[in-house]
Amino acid sequence: DKRAPDSKAVAQKESSLANTEEALEDAKSKKEATVKEMMGNGEYLSSLHAECDWLLKYFETRKEARTSEIQSLADAKAVLSGADYSFIQQSRTLAIRRFSA
Repeated sequence: DKRAPDSKAVAQKESSLANTEEALEDAKSKKEATVKEMMGNGEYLSSLHAECDWLLKYFETRKEARTSEIQSLADAKAVLSGADYSFIQQSRTLAIRRFSA
C-alpha cells in the first residue's frame, strides 16, 4: 500500500532534480557567455581609454599644427588672390639663415 505513493514521490523528485540540473546547466552556459562578453567590453574600454590618453597627451601639438595649417592655407589663398607675399618669404629666409649660422 505504501509503496505506490513512495514510488510516485520518488519519480516526482527525480523529475524535479532533472529539471533543476537542466536549469543549472543553462545558467552555467549563460554565465560563461556573459563573462566572455564582459571581458570583450573590458578590452574595448581599455582601448578607448588608451586612445583618449593619447588624444589628451598630444592635443596641444595637434592644435598648433592645425593652427599653422589654417594660416598656411589662408596665406596660399591670399597669394592665389593676388596678394604680394614676397616680403614675408624674404623675412622668413633671413630668419632661417640667422638660426642656421
